[in-house]
Amino acid sequence: MRYLKDEEFNIASRFLFLSMARVVIQLDIENIEQGPFKIKNPYLFLLRKMISKATNERRHLRKLMKDKSIQVVIQHKNETFTTVLFLCNGKEEHRDYFNPAIRKKVEVIIQELIQSNLDHHRDSEVNDDVGYVH
Repeated sequence: MRYLKDEEFNIASRFLFLSMARVVIQLDIENIEQGPFKIKNPYLFLLRKMISKATNERRHLRKLMKDKSIQVVIQHKNETFTTVLFLCNGKEEHRDYFNPAIRKKVEVIIQELIQSNLDHHRDSEVNDDVGYVH
């Protein structure tokens, strides 16, 4: 049964999956730093920009969560499911997530972060070319 309002749930679940995405990206950074890559810097640069963007969004979400008295607690995790408790103004909502569904949600967020960095890079290139005369 849903006890949280859609807005509260959306904020809390975005925070949850964005946090998970940050962990995955950090692990990827460590793997690239220690891995056999010939040229590491472009990959590390992108991943660090993604971490930065995710951190800023999480900071904003954390403020919203504090203002709305929202908490997210991972209660139980096994090979198949993860149980999450969402708390808001005395209301509790338990959710069981199928781990492959979590993986997909995290993947979507990572793709959003990549696209956001590509769009930002493209926009800055266009702005750099404004004063250029051919």
